[in-house]
Amino acid sequence: MQRYILIRLFQAILAIWAVTVIVFALSHASGDPLTLLVPLDATHDEIAEVRRFYGLDRPIHVQYWKFLSNAVQGDFGRSAVRPDHDAMELVLNRVPATLQLGAAALLLAAILGVPLGVLSAVRRDTPVDFLGKLFALLGQSVPSFWIGLMLMWVLSVELGWLPASGKGGIDHMIMPVIAIGWFQVAAIMRLVRSAMLDNLDSEYIKLARIKGLAEWKVVWKHCLRNAFIPALTYFGVIAGVFVTGAVIIETVFAWPGVGQLAVEATVSRDFRVLQAVVVLGAVGFVLLNLLVDILYSYLDPRIRLAR
Repeated sequence: MQRYILIRLFQAILAIWAVTVIVFALSHASGDPLTLLVPLDATHDEIAEVRRFYGLDRPIHVQYWKFLSNAVQGDFGRSAVRPDHDAMELVLNRVPATLQLGAAALLLAAILGVPLGVLSAVRRDTPVDFLGKLFALLGQSVPSFWIGLMLMWVLSVELGWLPASGKGGIDHMIMPVIAIGWFQVAAIMRLVRSAMLDNLDSEYIKLARIKGLAEWKVVWKHCLRNAFIPALTYFGVIAGVFVTGAVIIETVFAWPGVGQLAVEATVSRDFRVLQAVVVLGAVGFVLLNLLVDILYSYLDPRIRLAR
């Protein structure tokens, strides 16, 4: 068990290091960073002084080592657009709003997706299964931003039930959570349904029924435990996406999260803020998937024994 966790931890660290290399390389490949740090009428001597101040006159490997050393400490420098704020400070200020929205959408996906998938598998080829598959098809076919705009038009503009945008109470969260969560509910439902159908026909389920176990125990305790593994993988993926911010939905609903900040930083070419967003998002994504890998070993001991 410990060896399995250590291997996964090493892989997680390697993945985060690879992200820092990519982020550093892209920031230099996109052009000279000095174009954002000096005024247009700066003299050659002023440009040279700024270049020396930020260490941009040093060899590329020295620059990367400084970037990596600072990134480990959470220091990405000051924002080019808001020089009185650290880049990471701006990102961390937006994280609570993104976590609030993401946690609600993840909870919605879990509460609806898993039971609907189980019910659709148990009632296979019945009207219940047909409605479930239709729901999943619509959820994965319709773009989330279109759902958000339609919800805004109907519930805010036409009916006036909910606020159209911004962050506030629960009423501000309902539409963006539905817009983000519908696709995830549909995806989790399909994964659970498919895995449940595979397990319902397996030998250990037949044996459990022969032993006289109640049908609800067979379905919800024995079958769902194995069928939940593919869904758990997907939970790790979507949780990472929610942590980094649902960029489109946060923009549509003017939700002040990390996703909207990433859009603002991209438009204004504030690369330091964008670097902080990407690295912090990558760390969150990798750590969440590391947690999922560890949970695997408890759900299915064969996974850790195979390592």
